Amino acid sequence: MSPAIKEHARARLVTDARDLPVVPVELRYDSAEATATIHIAFPGGANWAVERDLLERGLRSPVELGTFRIWPCGRVQLVVERHVAGGVEVVQFDSSPLIRFLRRTHHEARTETATA
Repeated sequence: MSPAIKEHARARLVTDARDLPVVPVELRYDSAEATATIHIAFPGGANWAVERDLLERGLRSPVELGTFRIWPCGRVQLVVERHVAGGVEVVQFDSSPLIRFLRRTHHEARTETATA
């Protein structure tokens, strides 16, 4: 069983406030899981499980699957929108740290395959 890849990042909570609050998040990927899923852990215990492929496609153009809508915001940001029973939760990420993290997940998968 391979160790999970974890990386700390920052996300902006999209609200009605003039300045978007920045919160620390943890990105986690475990290649031992059955699906290629990225977990985004927020302060307070909230955890979003997003398909890796969906995040990657959302970096290039708007995509939607299930409760998630993802789209690029300009050239350097990504918006992730999650629809829940109580409304909509929206966060904005800088694309560069997310792209680096996603590349690491692919590198881990290739390394694991090569050693198997």
